[in-house]
Formats: sequence, structure tokens, C-alpha cells
Amino acid sequence: MVELDNIFDSFDKNSIFKNKFILQTSYKPEEIPHRDEQIKQVASILAPVLRGERTSNLFLYGKTGTGKTLSINFVKDELLKRSEKTGGPKLRIEYLNCKLKKIADTEYRILAELIKKLGGSVPETGLPTQAVYSKFIELIDTEKQLLVLILDEIDQTVKKISSDFLYNLTRLNSELSKTQICVVGISNDLRFLEQVDPRVRSSLSEEEIVFPPYNALQLQEILKKRSKIAFKEGVIDDGVIAKCAAFAAREHGDARRALDLLRVAGELSERDGALKIEQKHIDDANNKIEKDKILDIVRTEPKQFQFVLYSIIQLADKNKDESIFTGDVYHLYTDVCQKNKCEVLTQRRVSDIIQEFDMLGIINVRVVSKGRGGRTRDIKLAITPEITKKAKEIIEDILDYK
Repeated sequence: MVELDNIFDSFDKNSIFKNKFILQTSYKPEEIPHRDEQIKQVASILAPVLRGERTSNLFLYGKTGTGKTLSINFVKDELLKRSEKTGGPKLRIEYLNCKLKKIADTEYRILAELIKKLGGSVPETGLPTQAVYSKFIELIDTEKQLLVLILDEIDQTVKKISSDFLYNLTRLNSELSKTQICVVGISNDLRFLEQVDPRVRSSLSEEEIVFPPYNALQLQEILKKRSKIAFKEGVIDDGVIAKCAAFAAREHGDARRALDLLRVAGELSERDGALKIEQKHIDDANNKIEKDKILDIVRTEPKQFQFVLYSIIQLADKNKDESIFTGDVYHLYTDVCQKNKCEVLTQRRVSDIIQEFDMLGIINVRVVSKGRGGRTRDIKLAITPEITKKAKEIIEDILDYK
């Protein structure tokens, strides 16, 4: 029998953390450093809702971890407090993360989740989508009110469904007699608006606010503030916060990444039985997070994305150091789709998916000229053999395809 008491005893003493929750994504800080300007802009655009006026639809975009969700939720809470205090027109604000599993898959599921948040219910499946829209309208149009829908990671709905959902949502006001809806969309994809239907673009993005990445000095300040309440005094070695901020600044100024790095480094130092978080723990944490992030992407992407990645992995296994071209991937992808009785996407759509994997850092894509034969793309996996093996196992398990 393995002796576990010593391990449990060392964690009972807990020499590193004072309050680990402070470093979690779900923690809401009382102040949001370096985002005053964006918060003021959001508040100015949404303030008319306090008078019962429908505002312009608002679109927030910026890279992951630039404070978009924190800022909009901060303004949301302040608006609701003010509305309750002044007793003005009825205001309802609902937040929905469209990336959550089983929500972003279909228009039906997103509407069902919104209906649930508003106190109603519909079956998980079975009704025509139009009937679910009717239920949604019936539920919200019972009294005079303003409904603000905050749709986080809105690009996920377009990627997995289409931009029709957003268009339908923005057009609902014409069918409502008492309630008015305004939409706040949030996206990590800076090019998202270029990809949506022009009708949606004109109706959704009436106002836009860009959240720039944090620089290394700003990230250091954020980390210092959080670490004072998250860790016990004197447990962070010199240079740890600066290194952590430098890593995250390199990752497009991602504050979430910086906080995750510091938290995981603390957890790893605890497991080592160390009395301090050292710079080596930041390196170890970075490797661990990178692996977990890629495998999480593999797990949560739609089946079509998994089919494309699986085809690339299969070809990389087979060809070893030889080049893989887009045409080869598409040929194998078609075969995988047919074996799994799934719709085959067009070659252009598969090319778009390959480009997304390149942006995520899972593959490296290089455009190669074939002379008169035109141009193609040379694809190489950019992840370690260990992660590749695990990713392949995850996809095979999900798709039941071996």
C-alpha cells in the first residue's frame, strides 16, 4: 500500500497559497486595471437602457485575456444596481458564453439556454426552430422591458452554425410589442466581422470597441496585485512575476494566461514540496498549460474539425518527415467522413479549417509554388509527438473511429 499520509500532511501545511480562487478565471476583481477607457465607452453606450431606451448593438473584440468579459460584466452589475436603486423602467441583462459545450452546436440549443435563463423551458430537442423562437418571443414580450443579451465568444456560433442566428436575433425587435432587445457580442477573433454575412455585420456591429493586449509592465502590475492576496508573504522568488508577465506578453498580452501560469506554478511548487515559487516552476507551468490547451481544443472542436486534424495526424504518421499538402488532407478527410457517415465539406471550407489550426499553433502552414500547377500549402504538425499521440487517442475515442 502506498503511504499517502506524508503527501496529505505536506498539503495540510499549505505553505504557498493563501487564497487560490483569486487566480481563477471566475474571480471578479473589485477593480480592473488598465481598462478604464474601455469600461467608460461601454457604460456610455449602454447607459440609455436606464431610461428604458434601446441602445445600439455593441461589439467588443480583442484577443483572449484582454479584459472584455470582466469589463462587460462589471458594467452589467453597475447598471443593474443603478436600475434597482432608481426604480426606473424594467431592465434585464443576461450573459451567455456561446462556447460552452452543447450550447453553441445549434441555433435551437442557444435559444433553449436563453429561454432557461429567462425562467422558461423547452425540450432539449424535437421542436421546429421557429417554434422555439415563438416561445422566446412569448416569454419576453409579456411586459414592457429592455433586454440586453451579452453573447460571449459569439464567433463560435458563426463557426459552428452560421451568421443567420445573429441576423434573426437582431431582427426580433420588429416582432416585439412591449420588449426591446439589444445585443452585446464579444469575440476573440479580430477578423470575425470580416467573415459574417454583410446583413449581420450592419445590424450587429453598430458600435465597436477594441480591447488592446496588455503589455509586460501592465501584466506585472496585474500579477502583483493578485499575488498579494493569493499567496502567503515571501513565497514568490525574485524574477518570477517578471518572467510570468513576459511569457504572457509574448502570448498576445493575455492576462488570463499570466494568472494561469502563476497559479499552476504555485501548484507545481507545492507538489515539489518547495517553500517558494521559483522561475523553473514558471517554465514547467508553461509546458503543462500548452499541452492542456491544445488537448482541450481537440476535445471541444466540432466533428468536422476533428476529422480534418485526424487526417493531418494520420498523414504525418505515414509520411514521417515528408511534406503534407492540402489536397492529400482533403482526400483522406473525405474518406474519414464517408466511413463515419458524415457530410463532406467543400475543399475551400477544409482549407479554412487548416488555416485555423495554423492560427492555433497546432500546425505550421507554408505556401508552396508549383509553377504552372498553381500554389498549394505545405503542412507540418507543430505539436510534440506526446501531444499528437494523445490528440489522436481523444479523436478516436470521440469518433469511435480506428
